[in-house]
Amino acid sequence: MKMYQKPIQLRERRRGFHLITSEIINAFPEITELNIGLCQIFIQHTSASLTINENADPTVRSDFEMYFSKTVSENDPDYLHDYEGSDDMPAHLKASLLGSSVTIPVSKGKFALGIWQGIYLCEHRNQGGERNLVLTAWGV
Repeated sequence: MKMYQKPIQLRERRRGFHLITSEIINAFPEITELNIGLCQIFIQHTSASLTINENADPTVRSDFEMYFSKTVSENDPDYLHDYEGSDDMPAHLKASLLGSSVTIPVSKGKFALGIWQGIYLCEHRNQGGERNLVLTAWGV
């Protein structure tokens, strides 16, 4: 069995849902050495998250942002954790709902994603800054 691990840093992005599939593939050529395996992508932050969803129609990503902004609102007077701004606590909640990692099968050296699937960076802060990921792949 082979195992690979690599930290990468993503550039700062505005609040929203951003396709990062190509960036991950380009940053982690080691997956091409796996015939059968798995790749876990983990984000080292509590106010951003990862998910897999539609990669073709950008309105899906806009609708994700609209839904999560309506579902987890800002400026709620009941939030106690508001030291870093009105978007901070909602960002933590959104990140917990979506999760901090995704796992993708690797088949013949490529991600075995469906034709319409892509990896999203879900940026929940108005100014989240650069985001750090840890990529881990293993297999044969």
